Amino acid sequence: MKRFLPLVVLLILTSCEQVEQVQERFRDMTPYEAYQESLKEAGLSETALALDWNRAGEAAIQQPSPVSLPFQEQGLITAEEPGAAAYRLTVPRGRRLTAEVNFASEMGTRVFVDLFRVATDEKDPPRQVLSTDSAPGPFIHEPRREGDFILRLQPELLRGGQYSITLKLEAQLAFPVDGHGMRSIQSTFGVARDGGRRQHHGVDIFARRGTAVIAAAAGQAYRIGVTNRGGKVVWVRDPVRNTRLYYAHLDSQAVANGDKIEIGDTLGFVGNTGNARTTPPHLHFGIYRSGRGAMDPMPFLEPPRGRLSELTADMEQLGDWVRLTSEGVRLRAAPGTQSPVIGDLPRYTTVRVLGGSGDYFRVKLPAGEKGYVAARLTEPVNDPISSQIASSGETLRIRPNQSAPPIARLSGQAELAVYGRYEGYLYVEAPSGHLGWLEITTEEE
Repeated sequence: MKRFLPLVVLLILTSCEQVEQVQERFRDMTPYEAYQESLKEAGLSETALALDWNRAGEAAIQQPSPVSLPFQEQGLITAEEPGAAAYRLTVPRGRRLTAEVNFASEMGTRVFVDLFRVATDEKDPPRQVLSTDSAPGPFIHEPRREGDFILRLQPELLRGGQYSITLKLEAQLAFPVDGHGMRSIQSTFGVARDGGRRQHHGVDIFARRGTAVIAAAAGQAYRIGVTNRGGKVVWVRDPVRNTRLYYAHLDSQAVANGDKIEIGDTLGFVGNTGNARTTPPHLHFGIYRSGRGAMDPMPFLEPPRGRLSELTADMEQLGDWVRLTSEGVRLRAAPGTQSPVIGDLPRYTTVRVLGGSGDYFRVKLPAGEKGYVAARLTEPVNDPISSQIASSGETLRIRPNQSAPPIARLSGQAELAVYGRYEGYLYVEAPSGHLGWLEITTEEE
């Protein structure tokens, strides 16, 4: 029988995937898509700014920051350059995502918050789960199955502002024995029963006789009765999760068939009725889902581990250019030393601070690449690190690229203060006071 379980699970996942594909084809237009359509109707969709705005949104989805939960970040999206922030996260089975998104900007600015499920086949585009055109504050998403998700935040065209985002996981169900927690579980799912003839299809939560058994989820009570195995039992249909919750070995029941149940309602009291009469008092708690049968309650009950990192990065630098103080500073895909390394950056590389999480800055390199660097390895671009003699006719550019628009063309020889470097260019201040990028043609002094 065990050899068929992976096939059954695969069939269930495939079925869920097919349902989501159908729902995706027939869903309504999201606020984000409606805004794109309004730009088209206004004849703006092919303008350079609108194209950049669309590309920023697509790039955020294609290259989100892979974060571990819980996670929080403060950040900036500038008005002068279309931008978006996106985060990829995993919601395991039995968990729900709680997110709080806030955006501080000009009055009336629309902010699009979109949550996508990553398809099982990552060649398929992510599928819309939630979409709104204003930072919604706190919201909860409880997926029917585990998976990866992407949350994207993007203001409307020509608008920007500061944002904060907090992402956490919670157990989907409340603990079903009043005043107790996971330490009270002494018999887990799947252990052998009756000499190996069957398996334990739930968890046993030990407590004093008469301790209140409370509803782990809202629903409707049914099949209130007495059985040889479960003794005095209560079943509750949970329509939100399409599950049935089973409370057994009760000393007495406190609800009747058909009663509407809210989370935390008393259903009965801990006992040892049924086949538990030779054991200490405890609650047998089970979860059943149509098409899957018994499910392990542990992931649905256990509080997720981890805590939010304290934000210690200096957020006074938000939006500013800073430079790296050491050689080989690692640019990472997400904050933390366990995050994948994108590349090593040389000393004095100049980057713009777009956000902060824990003791990391989220930064953008002059060529556009984004990632995270340790905030302690940066310093403000205030004092020059050297000087550079520039020849007449050399061009100061807005970005370190020969095709970037010029800021100024130098006349005569000039000594320029150097504030940073990036891939064959120096970040300098011209005699006119302009800051820009100058291609390196001679050595610095």
